[in-house]
Amino acid sequence: MWVHIWGFLYSNYFRFWLKWILRLLTGKCELQRVLGGAEAGARRTLSIEHALESSKNKVLRNAVHVEEVEVEKCVRDIMKEKKIEQKDTGFKTNLHISLLQISGYKKLYLNVENLRKVPYDSENEEHEEQLIELWNLLMPHENLKARISKQWCDIGFQGDDPKTDFRGMGLLGLVNLVYFSKHYTNEARQILSRSNHPKLGYSYAIVGINLTEMAYSLLKNGALKAYLYNIVSGLPQMEHFHQFYCYLVYEFDKFWFEEEPESIMHFNHYREKFHEKIKGLLLDCSVVLTLQD
Repeated sequence: MWVHIWGFLYSNYFRFWLKWILRLLTGKCELQRVLGGAEAGARRTLSIEHALESSKNKVLRNAVHVEEVEVEKCVRDIMKEKKIEQKDTGFKTNLHISLLQISGYKKLYLNVENLRKVPYDSENEEHEEQLIELWNLLMPHENLKARISKQWCDIGFQGDDPKTDFRGMGLLGLVNLVYFSKHYTNEARQILSRSNHPKLGYSYAIVGINLTEMAYSLLKNGALKAYLYNIVSGLPQMEHFHQFYCYLVYEFDKFWFEEEPESIMHFNHYREKFHEKIKGLLLDCSVVLTLQD
């Protein structure tokens, strides 16, 4: 309870006076202090985002909602509002980068969400081509005998027709699986082989779709901000989301075999344990996650 009371008092009273005192002492507004003191990356952009969202100034508050094409004008408006010289190129450049990252994160979420909302359609030729591509990438030496086949179970789908397994994550689940298999083909085939372990095996494709849901939920709740702000000096793209997904697939496989679950029946428990591990890593403002052997 005291935490909530302190948060309320700080946001509504103390923060204003603290900013006022610091401006008197330094001669700089909060944005100038952040952009001039923090290194490029998540720490800087998260601080800028918080400062803008907490501001009582409408121009500053609205800055976190601008589109990419409006960023340059928004920077000028903020500098005018805060009486910062337009010739201060350092401030202008750094604020521009932070606003691009903030707007880009929101746009990336919308793009991922839109792809997730697209249901897998077996009548759609492009959807079918991606599904067959997934098979060919993972099973290059075995021909798929029919579109509806028990062979799909060999790469970890539940039944004869994979389309039923994409319901929760829609086309996003398939796109993620294909991306990992295309860009990290050797790793994908190795993990598929390991997933057939007689004791510690798991359903490769089903787990892959489950990890799509994990990546999606982390993006949705803002947990990926630090990661993306650190690796992209500008607009985060779908490519960066896919790369994070690849990291999850690779790391989950290692985690699963290190934990040695008694059976696949305990999947949800270990999935949540892995989820908590990833969330812990993402709390670090300096986080950079890369897929490594």
